[in-house]
Amino acid sequence: MIHRIPSCLVLLTIVAFGWSTQPSAPEPLSAPLRELPWGQLNFLHTTDTHGWHAGHLQEPSFTGDWGDYISLAQRLHEKADNEGRDLLLIDTGDRIEGNGLYDASDPKGKYTRDIFKEQEIDVICTGNHELYHKSSSDNEFLSTVPNFHGNYLASNLDILDPRSGERVPLAPRFKKFTTKNQGIRVLAFGFLFDFTGNANNTIVETVEKTVQQRWFLEAIHDREVDLFLVAGHVLLDSPEYHSIFKAIRAVQWDTPIQFFGGHTHIRDYFKYDNKAYGLESGRYMETIGFMSITGLSTGGQSRARSLHAESNSLKFSRRYIDNNLYSFHHHTALNSTTFPTDHGRNVSAMIASARKALKLDHQFGCAPQDLWTNRAPFPHKNSIFSWLQVQVLPNIVSEPSRKGIPRLVIVNTGGIRFDIFKGPFTIDTTYTVSPFTSGFRYIKDVPFQTAKRLKRILNQEVPQLVEIPHELAAHLPVSSKTQAAAFESPVENFDHYDGFAHQMPLSPSSDDDIPLVPGYTTHDAAGSDGDDTIHSPIKFYTVPNVIESRVAFPTSEDENSKEPETVDLVYIDFIERYMLLALKFLGTDYDMGDTEAYMEGKELTGLISEWVEENWEGDC
Repeated sequence: MIHRIPSCLVLLTIVAFGWSTQPSAPEPLSAPLRELPWGQLNFLHTTDTHGWHAGHLQEPSFTGDWGDYISLAQRLHEKADNEGRDLLLIDTGDRIEGNGLYDASDPKGKYTRDIFKEQEIDVICTGNHELYHKSSSDNEFLSTVPNFHGNYLASNLDILDPRSGERVPLAPRFKKFTTKNQGIRVLAFGFLFDFTGNANNTIVETVEKTVQQRWFLEAIHDREVDLFLVAGHVLLDSPEYHSIFKAIRAVQWDTPIQFFGGHTHIRDYFKYDNKAYGLESGRYMETIGFMSITGLSTGGQSRARSLHAESNSLKFSRRYIDNNLYSFHHHTALNSTTFPTDHGRNVSAMIASARKALKLDHQFGCAPQDLWTNRAPFPHKNSIFSWLQVQVLPNIVSEPSRKGIPRLVIVNTGGIRFDIFKGPFTIDTTYTVSPFTSGFRYIKDVPFQTAKRLKRILNQEVPQLVEIPHELAAHLPVSSKTQAAAFESPVENFDHYDGFAHQMPLSPSSDDDIPLVPGYTTHDAAGSDGDDTIHSPIKFYTVPNVIESRVAFPTSEDENSKEPETVDLVYIDFIERYMLLALKFLGTDYDMGDTEAYMEGKELTGLISEWVEENWEGDC
């Protein structure tokens, strides 16, 4: 008899030392945990890892690295095999751009491709970040796709083969397979949302058109399927996924469907109908998603006893695992001696070696305080965007040939990807904060009365016809439902605690006496019990799409302190087309021919590190 694990809370205690795999990572935290809801078919899910495969080296809740995840997967595979269950691994894209382990190498991804491929993933697809540049999409096609031996799927994505120039699918459109223990017949797809910002060597077909194509219709008419599995870099509650759901339901009205999503960087769970659910598993190696289904038919069963009898009806369950060894040890019932596998240790060593080769721990300066992307409002002394606006941009954005000319500098908040923690500001920090190769451009001598109106348009503060995509803004790392719940809870003000950054004291007493660590407190379609670790809530704040810094303007002390007639309009190159659209909305006729490089050859990433060297000197 297989015993169902109860969803009770337990206190995880230290059973051994030597928790952290990466040498500079802090020890994880003691916290009450919820159990994993094992079922007949189980999944581990990663998405939007963005190069954070070394884990978080300043946040104890998320210190697990890719080697630890490999050990976790192997140990959970062993448990599944012993109990006759199945376990599949899913990844839904955006594996690149966002951390020094990827971005600091030349070429980019020199180390991470070899590190990532060490995990055995059953279904994998692309994200939008793999497609921004021709070089990264070529790397997907030539390296990552073959690394995963038919498990990489690209249902609506083509590429111009760099060897022949021929338009071909990036990877197979779909695959059908049977799980090894239960004999569950799975038909899997791999989608990308209707992305339009890709380089011109890739072609993204809209999902609506894809589900009307002959190959897709033939695939979903297969009656010998026990589960449809849709992996995608797609929002769960999106037109794209609703189109796929409706297309499948039109021909298979009661076959279960499991969706896996990505892109929004949040923990989320969504119900399409009683037999179709979706899971999204956060960002940046903070979360390992766990999903289970019980009650599936087993049309391909040959060897093992079906666990279908465990449930009289179909049941879907989820859990969001904090990525640290405390959680991993507990969920595998192992410790620091018995948990690591040789394979996992070797991959962790690969990561440490790559970090050393890239000198990611080289220190530029010492941050005097925490600066937050979303855990402080804007403007505020603790906001990273207020720091940029007031201290950094006025000092780093200066073209020698235009020195002294008033300039209005606009930067999108989405280009700043992560927080700064009090303490060492390293090469790695530089890339976690600003990973993109974004330079500056400008339009000279723009009437100030026009330029000063742009911020409100780009932030959509006025009625307008200009469509501004959400990618311009810094991602809110929680859903709106979770955000609202945190503001309704008695939460400490962020001025009075350091969030994930510092260890909380251990407590041998009852669960009620355990001081909870601030962290994710997810509210989704199934309720508020999805997180494996019980945290106190954190307030997350929405920030504007763009911020504006006014440089070399007349000061109030000047005799002639009136506003300038014209300014140099300076902006990050990534937002150029939106700047021009907004200018046209204001009745001007500026176009690409009016723009020029500003501080040519300089990128925001390098300019920030230079500012830190000059202003945050000293060792921590």
